[in-house]
Amino acid sequence: MPRILTIIGARPQFIKASVVSRAIAQTDGIEEIVLHTGQHFDANMSDIFFNQLGMPRPDVQLNIHGNPPSSR
Repeated sequence: MPRILTIIGARPQFIKASVVSRAIAQTDGIEEIVLHTGQHFDANMSDIFFNQLGMPRPDVQLNIHGNPPSSR
């Protein structure tokens, strides 16, 4: 079965990905894997989009939390 990896992390990406996720869900024979970078980790900045836009919950959560690369 073909798989599509959807990588999201910021508000504009959630909105765009919700449309694509809905189309994938309605297509037989395609599996979507959702990876959340964790850039927006607050419930008001992330969870609300999963709930209101009906997006699948992330399969992978990186928990980056918007830290600059030098702090990792």
